[in-house]
This record gives sequence, structure tokens and C-alpha cells, in this order.
Amino acid sequence: MPSPVPVTRLLPRDIYPSTDIGVCSSPLAARLSSHGSALQVPAPRFHGKVSSRLWSSVIHWKELTSVQPVGSGGFGSVYRAEYLGETVALKKVKKCSKNKLASRQSFWAELNAAHLRHANVVRVIAATAHVPAELGDEGAAGAILMEYAGGRNLRQVIYEGAEVEPLPEDRWLGFARDVARGLQFLHAHGVVHLDVKPANVLVSADDVCKVADFGCSVRLEGDVGPLLSHVGGTYTHRAPELLRGQGATPKADVYSFGISLWQMITRQEPYAGDRQHVMYAVVAHDLRPCVRSHPAFGTEQGRRWRTLLSRCWSGDCRCRPSAQELLPQLEQRKS
Repeated sequence: MPSPVPVTRLLPRDIYPSTDIGVCSSPLAARLSSHGSALQVPAPRFHGKVSSRLWSSVIHWKELTSVQPVGSGGFGSVYRAEYLGETVALKKVKKCSKNKLASRQSFWAELNAAHLRHANVVRVIAATAHVPAELGDEGAAGAILMEYAGGRNLRQVIYEGAEVEPLPEDRWLGFARDVARGLQFLHAHGVVHLDVKPANVLVSADDVCKVADFGCSVRLEGDVGPLLSHVGGTYTHRAPELLRGQGATPKADVYSFGISLWQMITRQEPYAGDRQHVMYAVVAHDLRPCVRSHPAFGTEQGRRWRTLLSRCWSGDCRCRPSAQELLPQLEQRKS
């Protein structure tokens, strides 16, 4: 669960919610409540009927059919469903009884990239903070309808198929380029993901990767994001400056990308041991995943990836490449 941050970091200026948002009010609907009218945001239609550049603050629940669970975790639950004739993913964000504000902010953060469209970022179709009681989800902070980007995430491809599913260099390079393109686009539009890891990258049937799960993300109003009072995201992929309590920048995502790239190359877990010990060692002793003993880094090409990794997870964020700078290096082919 991400730590509470100012609402102004989570949504564009034209859709800030009021400070008194009410129990079930949508952050978008609050903007127009004083006008006594419904929010005039056209729902996206499929098959080119209406432009999908805008998303809706209304989910037509009666149009949602064939709902099947896909997975669940600390964030809530994800389902596959049919909506207006298309296959979609439904994500219900869990309401945390101990920190309701953090739950709502996690839901709002999920919408940070809702107004953006890119081939390597999961597209939001509709979202609402009101989930009907008849669905048995009184504990949901909100629900989000997204494009269905595939039934697997990158972590499953890396680990669960290790014995039967090859992951040669050409394939993981394609995955890495997709993720880097998605991050480049997000950063160019002032969104920092802050939880980049294989489990948060969906893989389509055509092996196209899409960055997903924006519950920890922030919107930048300058070069540096807010100071986070608690460590959110996933500790194995968390940049050391964030562990020290410094502000978020796009370079934090590049650090996480580096850890994820190492996982793609080695198909191993980055760290073993106690969580607190790992976090301390990352900050105080520059602990990083091992590249010396793994055979993948022993070749001439492997040494090039080793150099790239060392730059991505540098303890000094100023030494890390930007997502845009990553792409030319990932596009180089083995001679």
C-alpha cells in the first residue's frame, strides 16, 4: 500500500477532488457536484465508434458479464470479464480498514495514467469509487475497467515457465524494450510508476509487454516528486534514495527496471534473506543482485549487459540513464 501523498500529486489539476470527498464519491464526480449535473465524460466505445482517448467515470455494471477471477493480492482482486462486447480486466481496489485515506489514494493513483494512451501501457476504460453493494464488495475502495492485456505477467513468464518455456536473449530483449518504451512515455508525461517489477508487467499472447498497476505512482509537478513518509512498492526493486526517504524521480523507475532486467536475464530471484536486512544493505552497502558468478554475464555480450545494469542500479540516481537513453542500448544487436 503506497503512503499517503497529496491528492494534487495523483490527478491532473482539472479533476482534483474536494478535500471532503465523501465515502463513495468519485474524485472526478466531486468536481461537478456543485453544478448539479452528471460528469460529462464520454465512455469509450470499441470498434472505433468513439475515440478511446477519454475514459469514463461510470461503469455500466449491467453490461459487465462473464466475470471470472484472475488473481488477488494486497491491492485487491482482478477479474476477466466481458463489457460492451469486448474482453476487459476488472480491478477492485481493496479498502484498508486501518488506513482508509491510503486506500483511496491508492485508487486515485491507479488513475494517474488513465488519460494516456500507449501500446506499452495498460489502457483504462472506466473507473469509479462506487461499487454496488449487490456485488458483495463493501470493502472495495473503487473499481477500474482496463483493456485485457493477457492472462500472464512477466514474472510468470520468467519463473513459472522456466523449465518448459525458453527465454532467449531476443525474447527478453523484446520484453525489456517494451517496458522501457512504456516508461519513457510515462516519464515524458510526468508520471512515475514507483513499483516497476515483472509482476506489474502484463504479457499479451503476442509477447507484447504493457506496464500496469499504478497504485504506487505519483504525478510530478517538477523534476522531483513528493517525499514519501512510508516505503511503498516492492522492497527488492525500490531505489535506495526512496528507501532513504528522498523524493521520487523518473530515475527511481530506471533502478527498478535494472533489477527487472537482471531477472529476465538470469531467471533468478534478486535477493534472499530478511526484508529489513536487504533494505539496509541496499542503502548502506550498495547491495545489488549478483552478476559476477552467473554465466550469462561471462560472454562479451553479457559484459555489456552487466555494464548497463550497473548504470541502471547506480546508488547515485544522477548516474542512471533515462528511459529514453535505455532504448538505443537495448536495440543494439549481438554482432
